[in-house]
Amino acid sequence: MFIQIEDTPNPEMMKFLPGRAVLDEGTAEFHTSDEAGASPLATELLALDGVESVFFGHDFITVGKAADEQWMILKPAVLGTLMAYFASDRPVMSDHVDSTENSGHNLQFDPADKELVDKITALLDERVRPAVAGDGGDITFHGYERGIVYLTLRGACAGCPSSTATLRMGIENLLKHFIPEVVEVRAINP
Repeated sequence: MFIQIEDTPNPEMMKFLPGRAVLDEGTAEFHTSDEAGASPLATELLALDGVESVFFGHDFITVGKAADEQWMILKPAVLGTLMAYFASDRPVMSDHVDSTENSGHNLQFDPADKELVDKITALLDERVRPAVAGDGGDITFHGYERGIVYLTLRGACAGCPSSTATLRMGIENLLKHFIPEVVEVRAINP
C-alpha cells in the first residue's frame, strides 16, 4: 500500500492520502480519545505520542501534532499506523456512528432568509469546500444573520495561520461577489 503525504498551509497538520475512500460521505474530526471512540482508526492515531487531532475527509486523513513535536519524528509513526490499519481492512468508523459533518441541524438563520442561505451553501459546497479539502480541511456553514455568514473551520483549516486571509480574501470576497447581501464572514468554534 502506498500512502501519499502532503504538507498543509497549517504547519501543525499533515495530510495523508491512502489512495482509497476514507469516508463515504461527510467528514469527522476528533481531538480526544473519548471523541475517538466512534473510530478505531482515530483511537489508534490519537494514542501516538504527539498526535493532537485527527480529521477524516472523503479520501484523506489530516493529522494534527503538538507544537513541540517534529514531523520528521512523528510522520513515520503515523504512516506506519495508517498502513497497518488499512492493510487490516477494518472500517474507519463504527457501523452505528454517522460522520460529524454539519448535515443541516443546528443551523441558525431566519426562515425568511432560506433562499439566500441556499445560495450561500451552494457556493460553499461547489467552490469553497473542494479547495479547502485540497488543503486537508473543511469549512461548513453554521448560520446567517443580518449580512453576516458564520462558518466553522475544521481539520487543517482550524488554527491555520492563513485561515483569516482565507476567510477574508477568499470566501468573503467570493460570497460578496455572487451574493450582495453578504457583508462579512466570521469563523466560529465548533
